[in-house]
Amino acid sequence: MTTSAVVRVRVPAKINLALCVGPRADDGFHPLGTVFEAVNLFDEVLLWPADEVNLNIVGEGVDAVPTGPENLAAKAFALLAARYTLPAPGVHLEIRKSIPVAGGMAGGSADAAATLLAVNEWAGLGMDAEELRSHAAELGSDVPFALLGGVALGTGRGDHVMPIMQRGHHHWVLAFSEGGLSTPAVYGRFDELVPDGRDVDVPDAMIDALAAGDVERLASTLRNDLQEAALDLRPDLQKILDAGQRAGALAGIVSGSGPTCAFLCRNEDAAVRVSAALGAEPGIVGVRRVHGPVPGARIIREHA
Repeated sequence: MTTSAVVRVRVPAKINLALCVGPRADDGFHPLGTVFEAVNLFDEVLLWPADEVNLNIVGEGVDAVPTGPENLAAKAFALLAARYTLPAPGVHLEIRKSIPVAGGMAGGSADAAATLLAVNEWAGLGMDAEELRSHAAELGSDVPFALLGGVALGTGRGDHVMPIMQRGHHHWVLAFSEGGLSTPAVYGRFDELVPDGRDVDVPDAMIDALAAGDVERLASTLRNDLQEAALDLRPDLQKILDAGQRAGALAGIVSGSGPTCAFLCRNEDAAVRVSAALGAEPGIVGVRRVHGPVPGARIIREHA
């Protein structure tokens, strides 16, 4: 238990290599088959005790992030506070964001996962990885994977995660555009465009390509069933996808519900070239080279 010290957690963004979306169920959710990859674009969450829950969020685009009880990190604390005796009635959470807000890379889910891990450490709750992921699944579909990291298969609502054997590293270029996309809006448009949903089985060819470490085969299997809906709401994203292909990416895909576009490249040199080309494209407000897979949420310990 570290009741007075600051607990610091670093948590990665995710890219969906596959996002297979079934029909909307009566409870409003969609069955999913997805393959997640964690990449080295991180948020950090710092926690220390307080008399009440306070959130301070810093970084680009954070004006759109709620700071009240509806924030997913605040919900993560409230969930544990309702079930465990904690050393203080509240905490101060400082969330340092690098993952784009409303960008389809699960930034809010990542912050919730980091908060669960931070509270577990601060309060000395002693939860193991399975217990943490069980709580995470109650908060949102992407939260369990943010704890796990690496490459994983997600089923159910995406919240049942299992590591996938894979070889090598993948080099990606991320292209950010102005404004975000609401995940509920994208799913709503998907329901209008594809009322019966699609098959939620992740392609075997993708699993085989990951196991073989064959990036070209992997590129040919990338799939996002939400991409059509995202492009319908944001037609400008197609120009970004086309630009990445012209620049030499093996494949480009809208990340999750968008609007971030992710381009898989053959190697680091290719990623440098694609990044430079996309940086000169109109409509792109930022470009970032990242690689994966990387581990999930981790406590950062200060060394003297």
